[in-house]
Amino acid sequence: MADLFVDGGHPISGTVTPSGNKNAVLPMLCATLLTDEPVTLENVPEISDVEKILAYFERMGSTVARADDGATLTIRHDFKAFRDAEAELPLGIRSAVLLLAPVMVRTGTLRFDTDAKGCALGMREIDPHLEILEQFGSRIVDTQPYDIRREGALEGQEIWADYASVTATETFAMMAATARGTSVLMNAASEPHVQALCRMLTDMGARIDGLGTSRLTITGVEKLSGTRARVPDDHHEVATFLAIGGVTGGRLTVKTDVTEHMTLILRQLAKLGLQFEVEEGAITVVGWTREVQRPYTREMLPKIEAAPWPYFPADLLPQAIGVAVGCTSEIMFWNKIYEGALGWSSELAKFGARVHLSDPHRLIVFGGNSLRPAVVEAPYIIRVVLGLFLAAIQVEGQSLIKNADPIRRAHPRFVEKLTELGAKVRWT
Repeated sequence: MADLFVDGGHPISGTVTPSGNKNAVLPMLCATLLTDEPVTLENVPEISDVEKILAYFERMGSTVARADDGATLTIRHDFKAFRDAEAELPLGIRSAVLLLAPVMVRTGTLRFDTDAKGCALGMREIDPHLEILEQFGSRIVDTQPYDIRREGALEGQEIWADYASVTATETFAMMAATARGTSVLMNAASEPHVQALCRMLTDMGARIDGLGTSRLTITGVEKLSGTRARVPDDHHEVATFLAIGGVTGGRLTVKTDVTEHMTLILRQLAKLGLQFEVEEGAITVVGWTREVQRPYTREMLPKIEAAPWPYFPADLLPQAIGVAVGCTSEIMFWNKIYEGALGWSSELAKFGARVHLSDPHRLIVFGGNSLRPAVVEAPYIIRVVLGLFLAAIQVEGQSLIKNADPIRRAHPRFVEKLTELGAKVRWT
């Protein structure tokens, strides 16, 4: 694991372009399995999970062609070769769960072992995905390892999910796209990356209603075609760059195609005193007052709540906390999705920040801190590294973030882009 050296306190200004969205590209890649025609994806980020899925495709007889820009891929699947091969899922990536639906649609059989070789499927709840496969006619023959078989044609289903799961919604969309009749998912997730997958499926010929809402209706078609689709920019990275520019006293412009998804995100960051200018295709951070916006109900603490879209994303809560340690008054952060996801906040005390973890979901950051450089330990959580980075980059002096590698899993060339803007950061 590499450490990240940060010499903070220097304004970071200029113009930057974010990477493609990791959470969008992975289901989009998996959805290419639903057609035997070529699919071209643009703005593909250079991350390890993408490489592992592409390597899996190639092992199964598919072809992958890369354009000179490195960010454009054309994929074509040979279904005869795919059906004749052993349809084992790739191990070691959490996104392997997104292959369940398209592999089942293609082959009708699926085998995988959640205990083998550290397969990341064993580290996340797979019940919602298996339930969707079952409701579409698949039968779980065994669980050690999992042996799943589909009997007969796919038939449309009406499903009411226990909760709005992003990946389970994507599993539903890939199963329903070619099922006979109409399928409905209530309590569907509606995040930008779910919308990106559904737009791609629509371009391939799927008939989808309710895009961006909690009720997704899909009328199956007999066959999906190839298409050309763009992976949207990562709205998490857009917000992170803007926060970095703001807390360093810079004026940083992010050119992006996702300004439509940034309205609530910018409003929450504005609660922390960050100031923005928005135009078509670009957002600029122009200042930071450090003042926390006070609610009209004076007895209440100011707060930022993270919950499923269209709420403020949980993946941006650590970055907002990293900004808040430099503010002049207190604010509460409430993670309504993940229990225990705020335990890393104790590392902020090393910077001189005063924080109080109220319970597994709520954290109070007190204002008026006298911040200092620090050496901190990052957990293996992508966005938490960024939260610690935002604390370090605003503090004059040299800090070290140990085990900072997770950044690379979602944000390729993140450090290099900042260096090009004049930041004094480097891997060690």
